[in-house]
Amino acid sequence: MIKHAISLVSLLAVTACGTAQGSAETQELRYQGSVGAVTFPELAEDLGYLAPVKLKWIGNTTSGPQDIQAAATGQTDFGGAFNGAVVKLIAAKAPIKAVISFYGSDKDVNQGFYVPDDSPIREPRDLIGKKVGMNTLGAHAEAVLKEYLTRGGLTPAQIQQVEPVVVPPVNLEQGLRQGQLDVAVLSGVLRDKAVERGGIRPLFNDVDLFGDFSAGTYVLTERFIERNPGTARKFVEATAKAIHWAQTHDRAEVVARFRQIIAKRARNEDTKTVGYWKSGGVAGTGGVIAPEEFQRWIDWLERAGDIEPGQVKAADVYTNADNPFAEEGTR
Repeated sequence: MIKHAISLVSLLAVTACGTAQGSAETQELRYQGSVGAVTFPELAEDLGYLAPVKLKWIGNTTSGPQDIQAAATGQTDFGGAFNGAVVKLIAAKAPIKAVISFYGSDKDVNQGFYVPDDSPIREPRDLIGKKVGMNTLGAHAEAVLKEYLTRGGLTPAQIQQVEPVVVPPVNLEQGLRQGQLDVAVLSGVLRDKAVERGGIRPLFNDVDLFGDFSAGTYVLTERFIERNPGTARKFVEATAKAIHWAQTHDRAEVVARFRQIIAKRARNEDTKTVGYWKSGGVAGTGGVIAPEEFQRWIDWLERAGDIEPGQVKAADVYTNADNPFAEEGTR
């Protein structure tokens, strides 16, 4: 998906949102949301941290790679995705910078790879020739799958025989139970409900491989940061405070706030999903980015041949400069 966007990025990056040199900075941030969920920037605005800057919702994203492509091409002012997808887009010369972590994996929230109870699949080698359902390619789930296979001793040729299949998240459980998929990547409320129904078991999850870690970041274009330094700083500061608020408040209080936000924005959404919220999974205090959260995927992409050795350096991909919790680092 990202490769297809390279030419679009090169053609449209110059149109990335920003104000003309010397004029007032924009006080409006266009973004994509998620159905039945509340993003940390939305929480920041509701808590009053973002003022006087306001958010302008333009629709809902279909995936992380799509969301950061929209930011890179100026359709939105910020977007968020898996860090490996951010690295790939930067390798494709997209002028973006990761500014704050916004999701991750821990004991409460993670991406699990599930099989039916009676499945013969027990280890990495058993996945050769099998279909693994996931929400999108080139992102978190595919990277974790290939890391699992690599650690299991499979050769690149054998890994190519494991087939990632794109399936809408709401259809993953059904595809697994009907035998259309051998493995399904489940997370959040969809995973919780599937496990409650029984008949499936976990093969592994991303925390098994990496421990607790932040997995995705919000990005801004370098052009936007240059033309709107104050607004960019406000966005990062406010989002960091919102993440910290969620990290330090009782789960029930966070869920109640999310429900209020969904009700107020009046997008004809169901608030049941946020009732399953357990954690944002963000490892760093206030979303502070740790170097290894990019270096891990840079190394993996180099080994996979997706980027050239030394083509992308972690220090050039992200910045914690505007995060007020930067001195505290990661938890």
